Amino acid sequence: MSDSQKRTASIARRTNETDVAVSINIDGTGTSTIETGVGFFDHMLDQLSRHSLIDMEIRTKGDLHVDDHHTVEDTGIAIGQALAKALGDRKGITRYASLDLAMDETMTKAAVDVSGRPFLVWNVTFSSPKIGTFDTELVREFFQALAQHAGITLHVQNIYGANNHHIAETCFKAVARVLRTATEIDPRQAGRVPSTKGTLA
Repeated sequence: MSDSQKRTASIARRTNETDVAVSINIDGTGTSTIETGVGFFDHMLDQLSRHSLIDMEIRTKGDLHVDDHHTVEDTGIAIGQALAKALGDRKGITRYASLDLAMDETMTKAAVDVSGRPFLVWNVTFSSPKIGTFDTELVREFFQALAQHAGITLHVQNIYGANNHHIAETCFKAVARVLRTATEIDPRQAGRVPSTKGTLA
């Protein structure tokens, strides 16, 4: 793949609440360097990178003295912006993917349309407000920010599960796997945009 064809992007985003730097390579091997100051979130982002095979370098400094919300949301925004930038005009991509992902007692389904149209359908319930010190409601906030700024339609449904760590982890792993498939280049597309409209912008 030539430099002009490489699907890479870097985003720097600074506000009064966070300072986020993200670099990604869609055609990577799933290696990551992640530092957000939130241990559980780092673990989930590592899963996102590893199972999507998207290389990620993520460094976020946020107002953790307030809570984790701004750090998680703004990291999701920056990753989404990087994905949108790296995908460019989205020519030749597979575009659609769906998957049922099992982990121990938990099953979660994810489906994605890399469409240019941001939308999140979230059907996931946690039985506890916390996983360790991490607010479980922030899992949805991350994926909302990711979908909105990547320009993807994303559906996530936890079918069943008892352990909240497993439920969250299957969400990240399932989304990773559908992103991997949907962003892959389909050789039969021959560089076409996979839409009868002729654009996914």
